[in-house]
Amino acid sequence: MTDDIGWLDATAQAELVRTGQVSPAELVEGAITRTEKLNPEINAMIHPRFDKARVEAAAALPDGPFRGVPIMIKDLSAPSEGDPQHNGMRVLRDMGYIAPADNHLVARYRKAGFVMIGRTNTPELGLVPTTEPESHGATRNPWDTGHTPGGSSGGSAAAVAAGMVSIAHASDGGGSIRIPASMCGLVGLKVSRGRITMGPDRDESQLGVAHVVARSVRDVAGALDVTQGPAPGDMVVAPPPNRPYVEEVGADPGRLRIGVLAHNPNGALHADCETAVRTTAALLESLGHHVEESHPPPLDRAQENGRAFISRWSTGAKLNLIVTGRLVGRDLTADDVEPYTWAMAEMANGVTGVDLAMALAACAAFTREMAGWWAGGFDLLLSPTLGGPPPRLGELMGTPDNPFAGGAKISALVPYTTHFNVTGQPAISVPMHWNDAGLPIGIQLAAAYGREDLLFQVAAQLEQAQPWSHRRPPVSA
Repeated sequence: MTDDIGWLDATAQAELVRTGQVSPAELVEGAITRTEKLNPEINAMIHPRFDKARVEAAAALPDGPFRGVPIMIKDLSAPSEGDPQHNGMRVLRDMGYIAPADNHLVARYRKAGFVMIGRTNTPELGLVPTTEPESHGATRNPWDTGHTPGGSSGGSAAAVAAGMVSIAHASDGGGSIRIPASMCGLVGLKVSRGRITMGPDRDESQLGVAHVVARSVRDVAGALDVTQGPAPGDMVVAPPPNRPYVEEVGADPGRLRIGVLAHNPNGALHADCETAVRTTAALLESLGHHVEESHPPPLDRAQENGRAFISRWSTGAKLNLIVTGRLVGRDLTADDVEPYTWAMAEMANGVTGVDLAMALAACAAFTREMAGWWAGGFDLLLSPTLGGPPPRLGELMGTPDNPFAGGAKISALVPYTTHFNVTGQPAISVPMHWNDAGLPIGIQLAAAYGREDLLFQVAAQLEQAQPWSHRRPPVSA
């Protein structure tokens, strides 16, 4: 298996299998070879399942659209039967926890023909936007190994950016798909709430969603076609698409009205990120769209928005510690988890039931006010994905004495992503710029609820006008 075939996107790899030019076993063996070569340097995969993947690739795979294509699964809230699942936690690693069953999404990956070759690194419980867990060590960015690939889907993004696989599962509760996509030069879509079932173990009404990171827009669209839709008991169900999402790639969106947020309403914006947004705005205008400086007014209320979000984020952390304790068979203590995780969960002890209800009400009001901007005539919001380039490893992490030591830098880095976890709207990060240091800088496009179709149409326009598929990081196949 040549590296050239390995650098094809998942759609092209699947076509080679469909036409008999390559076998699933050859694709999988190539991905394993690349992973064995590259993973020691970047630590993207933490649980290989190479032998299982070889057996599965040699067997009668489902005749899905991605038959034989290798994929990696993020080791957070996406159990695959018989495989380790540690959620970035030492306590689960030390007990050797093995998932008893696939969740619905992993089952859909199998049905689509994907072959899982391993599980990727993630921060503890996915709580921070960098992948440096004590349980499995730091993942390094293939563009510069002194920098973070982001989080919490940093292992998945690093694996795809380096060329181990063409596509990998990811999840996003506050930006955890879009953040590493931006930092690793990939496409990452946070889908609408209720677009992909989170069952049977998780709740669609919460902040988090799941999807993939990939190198092409059509891969992200095709993967959504095979995974979207509800399962029995889902509490939120997004409206079904009018046609397959792959048909939106290359479709004409018409002349759209696009608002531009090219500054940080609540602080400073790095010049690299402003450059990425303004050059993208000019490109969109050259493609025939109407582009103007405008953004939803609620985005200017940082402190109010932050209070409501952190109430939900901290109570989610506390809940996860309780659930993990039940798996372990005892209540967890501060010695079982990282200082930041414990401090975040302890913060939840000060959140009463009434406080949480008020936070949920504030989020509902925020969501309605945000939707008013789109209903008022705008189609998309263009912004940076992040407030700065990928930080160096260690810069976002706390210490035992000060678990929140990286908090100010985290706040400056992610002023654009969490809003759409609150509202449930879809948002996509597209790799439109590389700075003078050779680090990727993504831009974010956000659409009204349920309008992934529009994001695919415009992201594909950008991909065609300013291609990125030829770019390779220094650490790559």
